[in-house]
Amino acid sequence: MKLDGRRESTNVDDRRGLGGGGKAGLGIGGIAIVAILTLLMGGDLGDVLRNVSSSGGLTETSSSYEPTAENEALAKFSRQILASTEDVWSAYFEQAGLGAYKNPTLVLYTGSTSTSCGQGQAAMGPFYCSADENLYIDLSFFSSMKQQLGADGDFAYAYVIAHEVGHHVQHLLGTLDQAHRQMARMNETQSNRMSVRIELQADFYAGVWAHYEGSMFGSLEDGDLEEAIRCASVIGDDYLQKKANGYAVEESFTHGTAAQRMRWLKKGMQTGDISKGNTFELSDSQL
Repeated sequence: MKLDGRRESTNVDDRRGLGGGGKAGLGIGGIAIVAILTLLMGGDLGDVLRNVSSSGGLTETSSSYEPTAENEALAKFSRQILASTEDVWSAYFEQAGLGAYKNPTLVLYTGSTSTSCGQGQAAMGPFYCSADENLYIDLSFFSSMKQQLGADGDFAYAYVIAHEVGHHVQHLLGTLDQAHRQMARMNETQSNRMSVRIELQADFYAGVWAHYEGSMFGSLEDGDLEEAIRCASVIGDDYLQKKANGYAVEESFTHGTAAQRMRWLKKGMQTGDISKGNTFELSDSQL
């Protein structure tokens, strides 16, 4: 991506180095891959918090945090991508007659941090909390993405942020809260199916953002879209479960298969029209 000279969002709460009383002790391997990366794009925060807590405990964080040059570069990049989502979605909401777009806050942290959805930990990966309208990211996750899944590149990282912003768009439109209310009345299998629709729509919204990022700013370069598609392909439930366990259990999918995630991301990129992304009205076979 060409981001030279682009503005950086000020809607950022930088808590790096402050910790939150501890740092997740899980490594990214075995079942931890599923725990971390199936929540790459949001999900059931309470369940994962309990799983992380019972899977390795906490270790102390250093009180003398010194960000690396790479970490600082990623922080700047994240602020620029957040600014882009602000510009794109503000313009889209206005043009579509959806009212004023309310910017979320991006929280950068290391190890763990408090959220209105519970204690956030690095092992969970990036996530969105609708209760405080914040996006939470420990930037070391991007290194883990590259090393463990081979998902690398600035546009792949931008896709991660854009997906979390996609959950914020769902929240502003009332979709996310309505889906969560329905999930509370469902059994586990039904709830998982609803979760898949939430996540695929957030992928679609990330694609819509990419559509307008390219047309508004001309920032996309050769290979950028391929980076995002590659990232989507390796965070599908089927791919992650097979990587972690050697097999996949379809009933447990909460984010969609690799093919579904790629399909909805590409559809958002191609159409740039949120009315084309109603995943809730489709059958399982149509997703």
